[in-house]
Amino acid sequence: MSTYTEELQRRSSSTKRTSAFDVDRVRKDFPILQLKVHGKPLVYLDNAATSQKPQAVLDALDQYYRAENANIHRGVHYLSEVATRGYEGTRVKIQKFLNAASEREIIFVRGTTEAANLVAHSYGRAHLKAGDEIIITGMEHHSNIVPWQMLCEDTGAKLRVVPLNNNGELILEEFETLLNSHTKLVALVHVSNSLGTINPIKKIIALAHERKVPVFIDGAQAVPHMAVNVRDLDCDFYAFSGHKIFGPTGIGVLYAKESLLKKMRPYQGGGDMIKSVTFEKTTYNDLPHRFEAGTPDIAGVIGLGAALDYVSGLGYDKIAAHEHALLEYATEALLAIPGLKIIGTAKHKASVISFVLDGIHPHDVGTILDRSGIAVRTGHHCTQPVMKRFNVPATSRASFAFYNTAAEVEALVQGIHTVMKVMS
Repeated sequence: MSTYTEELQRRSSSTKRTSAFDVDRVRKDFPILQLKVHGKPLVYLDNAATSQKPQAVLDALDQYYRAENANIHRGVHYLSEVATRGYEGTRVKIQKFLNAASEREIIFVRGTTEAANLVAHSYGRAHLKAGDEIIITGMEHHSNIVPWQMLCEDTGAKLRVVPLNNNGELILEEFETLLNSHTKLVALVHVSNSLGTINPIKKIIALAHERKVPVFIDGAQAVPHMAVNVRDLDCDFYAFSGHKIFGPTGIGVLYAKESLLKKMRPYQGGGDMIKSVTFEKTTYNDLPHRFEAGTPDIAGVIGLGAALDYVSGLGYDKIAAHEHALLEYATEALLAIPGLKIIGTAKHKASVISFVLDGIHPHDVGTILDRSGIAVRTGHHCTQPVMKRFNVPATSRASFAFYNTAAEVEALVQGIHTVMKVMS
């Protein structure tokens, strides 16, 4: 087995980077990584569930509540103006981060789940009817299944599912077969949270657009690992969650083409999404505010802005090279363990490894690993159809971020050997 350093050097050379990724320096930016769990150094490998937060994000949250706390948009006093600048400044950052055409295309939501529900409600209910079809895939998170099921129940539309091959990749020929004159929406994940598969979404979007079918992309697992250019992809909707990309929980983003947003009814009614209200009629606010009813998570938005600044400062080229080398090293090391099987072996993967051990339930794996300070996720990962497809009740999932190390991979391997001894 090649060493992590050798693999990283090889990839560094292939990408012509001028300097190595300094993971030790990066780790110092994350206070929680210094924690000990059960007397052991924390090995945090649950990044697909939520990522840890750098000091820059913690400082931004603290600064807002200590020195900037006020409601936004409606105030003429100093604090309100400062808070509004921070909030709307993040919207501009996200526009640039995603390469959206305008900040009017950026809507703040609670997370990817709310983004999907917003599109289902505001776009779907206005454009779908009985006999229409929505195409999703067999690897979707429940949050990209249930909103569309509910939409189908309300409209009489039907849900169609693109199947997976044994490697956990979409069978594109099946997608092309499902795509027809009845298709009114395609919704799929950019990167699978349980398999790590990176889907060829640009090709899928192009195929859908040949039939003038809009596409919603769940990007929650993509934006922590790769640069996303929504205009290059030409997607109609793209969503992600702040807490997956080293920002606060409870905040997320929906990108939507302005031409579509102009035709969509507001998702919720209340304050700030209006221009005028009488008992006879309400006039809605301009984009994007008509989709942001009530007092938002102002601190969360500002914290998300700090997180995007941090990630952008590291550089996605360096992040990708480090994580891919780590993924390859971990994959090789885990496959050397007798009785271990990886679920999800796509050619193009993000840094997620789901696995099962012969005769040992994943919950036991996770519990015993925890005693060694190792945090992994066990269960169905909100992808029960994936578990059914691969005929397993659950998996153990190790998901890596740019602050993870080769030593942590080795700790995981040693921890699994301990699990096997305890359970033998």
